[in-house]
Amino acid sequence: MKLFLKTFFLFLVTTNLCYAQVKQKTIPKVNEMARLPAPLKIIDWKQMAMNFDRTVYDFKAKGQYWPLIWMDSTGKNFNQPVIGMYTAIGDVRQGPANNKGMFHEALANMGAVLGASLVGIDKSNQQGINYVAMLKNYFNSENGWNIMMNNTAPEVAMLGGGYGRDWWYDVYPNLLFYALYDRYPAEPGFEQLARKIAEQFFKADSILNGNYNYSYFDYGKMQPMTNKICAQPDAAAGHAYVLYMAYKKFGDPRYLKGALRAMKALESQKINPTYELLMPFGAYLASRMNAEQGTHFDLQKMLDWTFSGTAVCREGWGFLAGTWNGIDISGTVGSTVDHGGYSFLMNTFDAAWPLVPLVKYQPEYASAIGKWMLNAANASRLFYPQYMPSEHQTIPEFAEVTKGVIAYEGIAKASTFDHKYSALKAPVAQGDGPKWVPGKNPEVSQFSVYGSGHAGIFGSIVRKTNVEGILQLDLNATNFYASKDFPAYLFYNPYNGPKTVFFKNPLSKKIDIYDAVRKNFIAKNVGSVPCPINVGAIQSLVLVCVPSGLKTSIKNNRLYANKQIIDYNYNPKQ
Repeated sequence: MKLFLKTFFLFLVTTNLCYAQVKQKTIPKVNEMARLPAPLKIIDWKQMAMNFDRTVYDFKAKGQYWPLIWMDSTGKNFNQPVIGMYTAIGDVRQGPANNKGMFHEALANMGAVLGASLVGIDKSNQQGINYVAMLKNYFNSENGWNIMMNNTAPEVAMLGGGYGRDWWYDVYPNLLFYALYDRYPAEPGFEQLARKIAEQFFKADSILNGNYNYSYFDYGKMQPMTNKICAQPDAAAGHAYVLYMAYKKFGDPRYLKGALRAMKALESQKINPTYELLMPFGAYLASRMNAEQGTHFDLQKMLDWTFSGTAVCREGWGFLAGTWNGIDISGTVGSTVDHGGYSFLMNTFDAAWPLVPLVKYQPEYASAIGKWMLNAANASRLFYPQYMPSEHQTIPEFAEVTKGVIAYEGIAKASTFDHKYSALKAPVAQGDGPKWVPGKNPEVSQFSVYGSGHAGIFGSIVRKTNVEGILQLDLNATNFYASKDFPAYLFYNPYNGPKTVFFKNPLSKKIDIYDAVRKNFIAKNVGSVPCPINVGAIQSLVLVCVPSGLKTSIKNNRLYANKQIIDYNYNPKQ
């Protein structure tokens, strides 16, 4: 009890003294969002991700349109079977009896494996099946591209998603793969594939040489290409991410050179280059590379590009803010202009992957990112039929088919089915599936399997605290290839008065807790008893958990403990 009281007193003293604090920077779009969204309800995202995995990965699942997975034995690229997963419930292009069972997407398959892995499920040995190894089939060697692609073969590529039509579809599976490789570094064959992908991206970046103003890149012919789709220069962010992760993994300076060149190409854009979901990775890399490499990329500009909705090619693509008929949809990601606004579940989940960990490197954005994430974690439940009021859904009568784990693909201000559902008031939960195969895809194809599989991204990051509306955000959960980092968490208080949250030591040993916002240790020798932490009104904390007893040192404005970095920008007098 004496130790508890001593720790409690230390917290109350240190968190209220006038230490220098990192001045917080704002993101204009986030300023438009409510500090405390309403109605407020943060669901258990980790449990949602685990429920998805348990329910969907069942070859014997019962019910109309189930199971949602099958086995593809065509052996494309690798002589092994690969699991197929529906993109949307009931999609007539998919399943074992259609298109030789070959039409399935990496966005769904890789995303679901990554989502499960992030919440602690070992997908390399689940009931005797290695779902991780199966993902190698998306490495397209037979067509000569030698990168991960959204499909396993050109025969089904034109049915949807990428293949020389849409650059982000060709790039993004490689980001997903590198995230999975970080989680499964010993998976046989993954190192070779990771190196091959890095080589392909390095060659492509060398050829592009700072000019990413193309519709896509032919990685077989090593030629930039233009087609009816407008240029996607934010593909540079995808190249840079893969190359920088490859540099962190393998140490090859060429990959760092390529990442830097791609980032410079991105930064040099005169107009907002946002297309789909790669721009947030540019912002993340700006923060991390500025901290680790001493670069000076314009993080503020990249965050504004990410959030603002001022994209030109993909008109209005960005983050939504607002309340529609009393329901706050702020923080979701998609088009800010299509039918008044149309956001998507996968894009919202995946934005958290790069945006949350950037706070570790640039804590001056703690409050902005914390506020956005509170809004996003709140509004994203509305994609699920059990959480959206039925009068705001296109097909509430089919909700049971989702088994509580499959969400609508999107939320629109007005239904994008121009001759249907027009009487529904905003927000409208719906999906595009019926439009993919008009007259054939069932109404239930509005339920998005591919997006729902990414729930583990939120599930690994978001934890509720004892104070409703104050979240504990894990800054390491999706900060890949940084395995030696100390545990670090973001707390944002949206209230007009100070609040006390109870923080549980994540380690099995005593820790000293450092706040990267206040630039000082706020507690020493914290054990297993949850500690009360005072979070000031409309303020943030970035807490780093350092094992007690480690000697600290300062070098080049960095704070270390046993040669591990605690703070990349240590300046207690600022």
